[in-house]
Amino acid sequence: MAVVRWILGRLILTLNWLFTPRGIKRSAEDQRAIDNKTANLALYQYEACPFCVKVRRAMKRNSLNIETRDAKRNESYKSELLEQGGQLKVPCLKIQEGGETRWMYESSDIISYLEQNIAQTV
Repeated sequence: MAVVRWILGRLILTLNWLFTPRGIKRSAEDQRAIDNKTANLALYQYEACPFCVKVRRAMKRNSLNIETRDAKRNESYKSELLEQGGQLKVPCLKIQEGGETRWMYESSDIISYLEQNIAQTV
């Protein structure tokens, strides 16, 4: 099963690389404003997870610079996700606003949040 997952993961990453979306072109000032809004976000993910790829493609399509944290290869990110987020499930968006931290787990919810609250606000 591990071999099948490895092959499928490589296929997903290859197709993502071949068909990577283009980002939105914004003025430098508008992009800085978006970058300031994404500074308090972090995406916990696995490199070849199809749902994580879906979220990363949405980030690329909307030109959102969000820190990605590989919870599979980095034990500190993995433990942070489990201890603070409550689940070892990816993708997970860590949102820090107004002194509070929220953890959002579903890829469709994450994409909706990013498109409605971050990308469309400039």
